[in-house]
Amino acid sequence: MNKYFVTGIGTGIGKTLVSAILTEKLKADYWKPIQSGDLDTSDSITIDRLITNTQTVIHPESYRLTQPLSPHLSARLDGVHIDLNRINMPLTDNNLIIEGAGGLMVPLNENELIVDLIKKLEVEVILVSQNYLGSINHTLLSVSLLKQYQIPIKGIIFNGDENKETERYIQQYSQVKALGHVPQLSHIDQDRVTIAGDYISL
Repeated sequence: MNKYFVTGIGTGIGKTLVSAILTEKLKADYWKPIQSGDLDTSDSITIDRLITNTQTVIHPESYRLTQPLSPHLSARLDGVHIDLNRINMPLTDNNLIIEGAGGLMVPLNENELIVDLIKKLEVEVILVSQNYLGSINHTLLSVSLLKQYQIPIKGIIFNGDENKETERYIQQYSQVKALGHVPQLSHIDQDRVTIAGDYISL
């Protein structure tokens, strides 16, 4: 079974949407190791609302932090220390989609970042990119860091409005495969999540 860590080139670029699409497409399990803030409308709750298959198991978070801040600060305010040794892959015989928090350099504690968590889990990364002024820089920096850490990259999924030149340049320079492009969705619901799976090829 395949295990993919979905990370992004920043915050608010569609990791949860892409995670929902992949979870539904693969009928995979879903796991968000660290939820920071919005516990009543968490990403796990959102995924559960957006999928329709009956095979997916949504595994509980390792850390549920109350403040919508960087995990290291939210944890400090909650009186918690995020310990990577306490974040262990859930046991499953199914495909697994793991969703990160923010981008690769988001701090989890004083010494470790999201990229360190990915390295510990030893899984392939699916990088979510979105087209905006500066996204080439942010995407290539993210790819460069993953390669520096010798983390395997399954590919890039572009989310939102299309920019063919930006996507072409990112692919030719990074030599990372594009897995698909999710169009800008005016409304996100179960039907659109299911249909969007057709835009992605793993």
